[in-house]
Amino acid sequence: MMDTIYREQVEDLETRSNEDLFLIYKRTRDNSVKQELTMRYIYIVKSVAYQMRDVYNDTMQPEDIINEGVIEIMKAIDRYDVEKDNKFETFISRRIRGMVIDLIRKNDWMPRNYHRDRKNIEDARDELQRKLGHSPSDEEISKYYKMDVKKIKKVDRMRTMVNVLSLDMTYDDNDETLFQVASDDLNTQPEGSFLQGETVATLARAIDSLKDSEKKVISLYYVDELNMNQIAEVMNISQPRVSQLHSIAIEKLKNYMAKMS
Repeated sequence: MMDTIYREQVEDLETRSNEDLFLIYKRTRDNSVKQELTMRYIYIVKSVAYQMRDVYNDTMQPEDIINEGVIEIMKAIDRYDVEKDNKFETFISRRIRGMVIDLIRKNDWMPRNYHRDRKNIEDARDELQRKLGHSPSDEEISKYYKMDVKKIKKVDRMRTMVNVLSLDMTYDDNDETLFQVASDDLNTQPEGSFLQGETVATLARAIDSLKDSEKKVISLYYVDELNMNQIAEVMNISQPRVSQLHSIAIEKLKNYMAKMS
């Protein structure tokens, strides 16, 4: 009887929710379940690869990040407990970012004396800003600070990466991930009418009510700030389909928030 139930569970993997698959995998440790879960979360690796590409592009290609990220997802699936841990999206996103940092360090990308150089470059920018009356170029900083332009660019990219990582790690493990609208002018946004003034908790519940594909589009567009074409590539669907999913998600969120108001 148990064998029959198990076979039925495995045979309809594509129709199962992510949460169901984690529970099935926890019981069975079946590789086909693990593979299905891995494929569903590759979009997170691609998203991180897009976000951090300016940081690692001197030494690695996005394909390197994605290949290593797939391995990291598979490891994380083994460690993840759906009943105890946070959402897997949060769980794996932080691990992927940490993985990228480790890869950069292993490739000796992180400059020695990074903190000292960063401070000196920032001080040079401030001083030149006062003297020149405009934001100095890397070449002007190089001449003033007597540092190679390539090294200045490398330190700046490292600072970008550190800032991104620091922002990601400011979220408490129990926090929900929120998204921002791209424009400050709410009148120019179709979603502005329901985002303004709504509480964090209600908005989080509204997002949770979406289908997985709709959540992905909302997250990639508003949190990761990818454009429609990039989202299409990450999710391996057409750009019109991305736009359709975005419109559907926004309409659902509007309706949900209207009911709660």
